[in-house]
Amino acid sequence: FTISKEVAQAKVYATGLGYFELYVNGAKQGDEVLVPNQTNYGKRDYLLETNIPLPDDFQEYKVMYLSYDITDQLGTGENVMGAILGNGFYDASKYWSGSYGSPRFLGQLHITYLDGSEAIITSDDSWKVSQGPILRDMVFYGEIYDARLEMPGWHQPDYDDTGWESAVVREAPFGKLVAHTPYPDKVMESLEPVSIEKQEDGHYIVDFGVEISGWVRLKEVNGPAGHKIDLKFISNTPSGDNTYILNGSGSESYAPRFNWFVFSAVEVINWPGELTRSNLVAEAVNTFIDETAVFETSNQMFNQINQIWKRSQLDNMHGGIVSDCPHRERSPYTGDGQVACATVMHNFDARSFYDKWIADIRGAQVKSTGYVPNCAPWQPGCGGGVAWGSAICIIPWQYYLHYGNQQVLEENIEAMHGFVDYLRGWLDQDGIMHLKRTGRDGNILKWFNLGEWGCYNDQCPPDEMVHTYFLWKCTDILVKSAEVLGRSELVNQYSSYREQTSNAFHQRFYDQEQGNYGNHGANVFALDMGVPDSERSKVVAALKQIMEENDGHLHTGIYGSRLLFEVLSDNGLHQMAYEALNKITEPGFGYWLADGATTTREFWNNEGSHNHPMFGGGLTWFYRKLAGMEIDPAEPGYRHIIFKPHMVPEISYVKYFNKTVLGEAGIHWKQSPDHFTMEVKVPIGSTATVFVPGSDLDNILESGRSVKDSDFIRFAEISDDGYVILEVPSGIYRFEST
Repeated sequence: FTISKEVAQAKVYATGLGYFELYVNGAKQGDEVLVPNQTNYGKRDYLLETNIPLPDDFQEYKVMYLSYDITDQLGTGENVMGAILGNGFYDASKYWSGSYGSPRFLGQLHITYLDGSEAIITSDDSWKVSQGPILRDMVFYGEIYDARLEMPGWHQPDYDDTGWESAVVREAPFGKLVAHTPYPDKVMESLEPVSIEKQEDGHYIVDFGVEISGWVRLKEVNGPAGHKIDLKFISNTPSGDNTYILNGSGSESYAPRFNWFVFSAVEVINWPGELTRSNLVAEAVNTFIDETAVFETSNQMFNQINQIWKRSQLDNMHGGIVSDCPHRERSPYTGDGQVACATVMHNFDARSFYDKWIADIRGAQVKSTGYVPNCAPWQPGCGGGVAWGSAICIIPWQYYLHYGNQQVLEENIEAMHGFVDYLRGWLDQDGIMHLKRTGRDGNILKWFNLGEWGCYNDQCPPDEMVHTYFLWKCTDILVKSAEVLGRSELVNQYSSYREQTSNAFHQRFYDQEQGNYGNHGANVFALDMGVPDSERSKVVAALKQIMEENDGHLHTGIYGSRLLFEVLSDNGLHQMAYEALNKITEPGFGYWLADGATTTREFWNNEGSHNHPMFGGGLTWFYRKLAGMEIDPAEPGYRHIIFKPHMVPEISYVKYFNKTVLGEAGIHWKQSPDHFTMEVKVPIGSTATVFVPGSDLDNILESGRSVKDSDFIRFAEISDDGYVILEVPSGIYRFEST
């Protein structure tokens, strides 16, 4: 296009499905990759014919577009705007995913001239199109790039495009166009090789030390035209292959555009000459998210557990969704996402991320029933059950607690309401909820109706127990959300439903004679829900006995493990929680570490994927109990913080600080046999209740003087479990007790 006047402002709005890169006068726009974020782009008429059939009747369909200010990139005379398109999840051909169609592009350039006049340039059939050097890009299979087919200068005004074809006008997806407000994917980290080993067959094994999700960038490659280099990514689960074919022009460089791979090492096949460290670098890619927390203890294994979970979590964040695993399925599983969401928020500023993904989950709700599927955006290979759809309640509530934003409840309460009503449609005459959805053949389909998942030795609590627990959990969140929003009609009706569900749970599953709800996490679900006061000590004793029978190991799947450690600490079994997390034998995080894990895994016995973040849900114990910093649900967003460290003799110090919406808050405690210190930071706008270990106010000092002499620290009481309780305003404090 030609510009003959001076430009005051120029903005281009563009999107390409599944992925695209936009170029203006030779320059790529933005530093993001793998855009736009993944959404439910439009209608797919075959969804009822898939193995996990759902009607294509979702609440929302959308396509995200990006905006670029290109004012400074335009000049008088000829200018060029162009794009490269990739398939992404719009055209993802594998069992796990369901394609929408072939790639397509939409763009509008708005120019305002200094004289006040305007021009709009749109994508239409006057544009030109050509096959480029990317011969294949499929998110489940990999990328093949033939540099001999490169067209140098294709995005410059003086390029001769007479051999290109006219673009074809394609049907727009059904989804509504919306602005790409959440963060996109970016290259977040570069890793140099840890080692390079040449094999007898001439191949090279290049080790990068940790398993990442991303790609390998080749640099300074010299070889003849047509020479093919293959990259085989080393992980326990394949994630596709990558091929680069040289053009022979000299020092060449390359990285994939529209695929990511999962690997800790890569096999390089047919490298021309000797491979050196300067020839390649691994680039870790994920949706941009700020890490906000520091967690550190004297127990180095706990530090490692926290670190490998964070690595796995980031590996699974692409396109504004959380996947179960970044290689095999790459699917936005709602169950995996909800079980670890609180751990995410304890470590990252996840507001932008969950704003987008919660909207996806709400948008995936089936209009006619209120059912929330196992993945959002929906992909027809996703198996799950009640705990998966419960994400529509659990993630918004955790968001509200961490960030104090009431809007997230306002936006989602009707979706919560619809989902709870859907679950209640499966109640039996005793008030027990047991989902039994059928498949295409009319028979009950396992992959619609899962209960617990990831159980050790496949020993799980009954599905109907897990389903009923999550019915209670979602009803409880619905009631609490309605209380916040002043929805008294919902509070009144669903409070009684909540009580009916907890009573039904107790009547069906509690063994009065044994004082026990069962094994494999059953007592954990019950204690989190709340058991009758008269039975509590019996249930705690039963849980303790089960732990002892398992030699102190955990005995839970992903949902039970989310609750186990905190339930133990809350019921006087804190030392047992510590010991379960500290195990180096199966099952346990330490067992994975002993096997060389740099990411968390799918199953305790090391089967399945070796990159699943779901068991990280239980790590909230690190921050809430061991460190001892908890949100007060009555004053969310850290407006009131409860500091209560739970010490164990084996640990000499714990540090946890997080940048909350009010500023940095945190705790750093140290202990020796006769001395305890605790530094506490309460941000401006917040207050705190501080539990200082001790039983005598006279033995508590703050910054070297008795707390009794303080004008702003208020003594509350001495607790039955050995703490002096103090109320403090914002500030930085150093408490000591002897």
